[in-house]
Amino acid sequence: MKLPGRAGLGSLAALWLLVLGLWTGLQRPQAQERRFPAGTAGRGLPQEQRGWERGGPGAAAPGRSPPGQGESRGAQKTFRALLTLPAAGDRGEPLEGLEQPAQSSQPEPRERQNLEPGSRKPLALEAPADPASPVQGGIFWSRALEQQVPPGFDSQQAASWLETARAARVASLERGGCGRSSNRLARLSDGSRACVRYGINPEQIQGEALSYRLAQLLGIQQRLPPMTLALVEARGRQWGQVRDELRGSHWAEGAVVSLTQWVDNLTDVVAPAPWRSEAGSGRRLQPLAAGELGGLTQSQLVELVQWTDLILFDYLTANFDRLVSNLFSLQWDPRVMHRATSNLHRAPNGGLVFIDNEAGLVHGYRLLSMWDKYNEPLLRSVCIFREATAQRVRDLHRLQNAASELLRLYRTHEPLSGRLGFLSEQQAQLLQGRIDFVHKHILHCKAMATSL
Repeated sequence: MKLPGRAGLGSLAALWLLVLGLWTGLQRPQAQERRFPAGTAGRGLPQEQRGWERGGPGAAAPGRSPPGQGESRGAQKTFRALLTLPAAGDRGEPLEGLEQPAQSSQPEPRERQNLEPGSRKPLALEAPADPASPVQGGIFWSRALEQQVPPGFDSQQAASWLETARAARVASLERGGCGRSSNRLARLSDGSRACVRYGINPEQIQGEALSYRLAQLLGIQQRLPPMTLALVEARGRQWGQVRDELRGSHWAEGAVVSLTQWVDNLTDVVAPAPWRSEAGSGRRLQPLAAGELGGLTQSQLVELVQWTDLILFDYLTANFDRLVSNLFSLQWDPRVMHRATSNLHRAPNGGLVFIDNEAGLVHGYRLLSMWDKYNEPLLRSVCIFREATAQRVRDLHRLQNAASELLRLYRTHEPLSGRLGFLSEQQAQLLQGRIDFVHKHILHCKAMATSL
């Protein structure tokens, strides 16, 4: 028998390798599923996949679980430690767990929708809106566009909830879902739920209450969940059923806490492209003007209407615990503007919900030197406004009565207003000065629009 030569052996080996490769290929799945690590689905996706590329729908990031109300996330852990700089008269040392809010072992049930139900006109999610229609007078959102904004918290329903919450007994207190580990989710005797926030120092609860009333003064209160104050008394009628839970919470007897209506099925909100792309690139934020709206869809424009109110509101209150916290965190997280915005959520009907405003006014005014370098550029980045909001600002500027009007609303609608007091004279002057600055900025935007 004649043995094959070297060339024959090489051909035979090649033939066996070919057969082996074909057999191995048949054993593999035809396609592999793309998987994300648990809890990270959708993070770090390119901008066009996150729903705010021009011409794309303004949906929330895919794969994100509904967050707790007021809960901090990933990149903001380092920032959170800066929110509680001690002030004179603090109750004591910051509580443990500030940087990492406690999580409930079971997911929160989301069976109720507490926002006012209302019909929403169909939005053109794909076709760009007519660039001539969203803005009137050069700087105001058109009334037709404002009518597309989803309804928020109806004022009559909010007043009814506040009255009920003040009279209801607290049936249970649960950890998780309401931000800091010192906060609790309360189940009230009428079956409703509320976030109970316990401030590291009283000025945070005071800021929460005053920010809510300032939103009322500005005509944007529908974007904030109803909130009221409550006095912690372990032997009192309201708290008697949860005496043991109070003992474990380490709350001080006689402390004033805030009760905020719980809202089901909230989802995260990523900053729209006009702010995200500029801030993320390190360039100076450019004013959002009528000429910058080309190619945006109707749903994106509807969201921008709400964002312009938010940025104006956060400037007036000097709130550093929302978009400002993201801007601050850019120094160590270059993609933070592509992540969820702190203390801002989207309701199922698409409306934005401004929660956890305790950094506003009192606490925020004390730290102006640290945070205004972020808040002021954000205000200057807006040159389109809701006309009703601009009108309120103009009236408060003309009458120079912002603090007195805020005090009137606070005393009229908050039974425990006297427990926390009001703004100091210096803080009242700061509020009026910021009202005046916003009015001046609106006039500047109008002058720029008419000169084009």
